[in-house]
Amino acid sequence: MREAPDVDGDQRAAVEKRLRDDGIETVLCVVPDLWGRLMGKRVTTESFLKTGLGPEGLHASLYLFVVDMDMDPRPGYELSNWRTGFQDFRMVPDLATFRIASWLDSTAIVICDAHEEDGDGLVEVAPRSILRRQVERAAAAGLAFKMATELEFYLYRDPPAQAWARRYLDLEPLTYYRADYHILASTRSDGFIEGIRRHMNAAGIEVEFSKSEWGLGQQEINLRYADALEIADRHALYKNGVKEMAHQNNWSATFMAKPSISEIGSSCHIHASVWGADGTAKMPDPAASHDLSRTGRSFLAGLLEHTPGLMWLFAPNVNSYKRFQSESFAPTAVTWGRDNRTCGYRVVGEGDSLRVENRMPGADVNPYLSCAATLIAGLDGIARGIDCGAPYDGNAYTDRELSAVPTTLRDGLELFSRSATAAAALGGAVHEHLVNFARQELEAFQHECVTDWERIRYFERI
Repeated sequence: MREAPDVDGDQRAAVEKRLRDDGIETVLCVVPDLWGRLMGKRVTTESFLKTGLGPEGLHASLYLFVVDMDMDPRPGYELSNWRTGFQDFRMVPDLATFRIASWLDSTAIVICDAHEEDGDGLVEVAPRSILRRQVERAAAAGLAFKMATELEFYLYRDPPAQAWARRYLDLEPLTYYRADYHILASTRSDGFIEGIRRHMNAAGIEVEFSKSEWGLGQQEINLRYADALEIADRHALYKNGVKEMAHQNNWSATFMAKPSISEIGSSCHIHASVWGADGTAKMPDPAASHDLSRTGRSFLAGLLEHTPGLMWLFAPNVNSYKRFQSESFAPTAVTWGRDNRTCGYRVVGEGDSLRVENRMPGADVNPYLSCAATLIAGLDGIARGIDCGAPYDGNAYTDRELSAVPTTLRDGLELFSRSATAAAALGGAVHEHLVNFARQELEAFQHECVTDWERIRYFERI
């Protein structure tokens, strides 16, 4: 019989105490999929302790890593397919991620790593495995990365089932005038937003602040920075929690990058900084705390050089690329500036807080893959000691000499498929799996649907 997962005794004892003290009846055991969704099982507390943490463990189908948004298996994957019978993998709980989900009744949640069914190795294509491998590469170089994902979303007063039945048309946004930073407008919705802040903080997902955004019904709730894997976990749990709380309030929430062409998109700016294994900040220049050190400049140079080839990891969906419009606060140029919101990369802060803000990702990103891309690009820049050059001064939207971001999923996928840096850092099999994942989504859009835009444009008038 397989041995039980290697669980720290003190950690298990602490979890058992919380389960008992908080009266937990259900434990959500979840694995992030390639879309960034939480997939898994609801397990009784007793079964979690006996089975989830026991020799048998929890199982799920590898099918979860080869399906589209509608849970249909797509072709072209070696990992799992009709020939192999869609075999299982093991869900191994990472007790460091154990949290009480106070917005749900008597429920806790724990993120699991995906392990091979017949071995102890990780399922390498699982997003958490992908990011974990990059964190290990950084540690081998004596480095660590701290990150924060600045996630925006839209709220509508329509219940989710009704919004679905109406094909998400003519929904009622939470606000009825532009309310970016407005305290009055945000006060009206703070009964709900305060609940998000309170529940997230109670779950150890620290919220720094919330504010109303520019779009009608758009919100921004920022999480405090943490180590790369930890912030990806927090991001995934927070995003899922917001949707669950919205449902409980009979509202709908969307993290689409561009839910309406007439509204501003929702971003997921990624703030990142480099640290030493001893906890010292590597970003600031010792002689000038506002300036980047040599390591910081090489980190940023790696991001600039590899952004086109890694763009799919920052913009993974057809809709992702609709954000990239001139003077929309979503960047169109791969350049950097000091506190310049027209640039793809914005350097802000000073001293230990000095960091690079990647303004290209939208709210639809998979946090594990986008954080992994940041490490891949940054580590290569640091290893080669390249330099980021001078900061851009001016309006990057109007400078046609600057390198432009890819503007379609086809462009982003083509560059990602040819990226030798991505293939080397991810491993050939993982890279091929992700390329096929993107190709299947592009194929579905190009040849398996007719859009509302086409119908309205051509039905009668063509």
